[in-house]
Amino acid sequence: MAQYVDGFILPIPEANLDKYREIATAAGKLWREYGAIDYKECVAEDVKEGKLTDFFRSVERKDGETVVFSWITYESRADRDRINEKVMADERMNEYMDDSDEIFDPKRIVYGGFEVLVDV
Repeated sequence: MAQYVDGFILPIPEANLDKYREIATAAGKLWREYGAIDYKECVAEDVKEGKLTDFFRSVERKDGETVVFSWITYESRADRDRINEKVMADERMNEYMDDSDEIFDPKRIVYGGFEVLVDV
């Protein structure tokens, strides 16, 4: 069966990157604990502004912000649904999310679930 990936793009104020890293590290361990295959959080390093679209425009990046591109890999969509339900019910996740509004604007996250099309 093909794997399944949740993908995210979110704006993070550069001043909050260290705090975001702490929360993302803890959250990633939680996802892995419940069965996710992989968890990555990547900060923009070589990202260009495009003429029509780009990572920055996708989240309406503001001055002083950067973009984080993240993904979580699962065995299947069913595993994703099962794992996410457990993660969201875990009290530790509630603790991590309590501070999230102060660290980034959750209304500007781009998110989606994807079936793996090519795996080389």
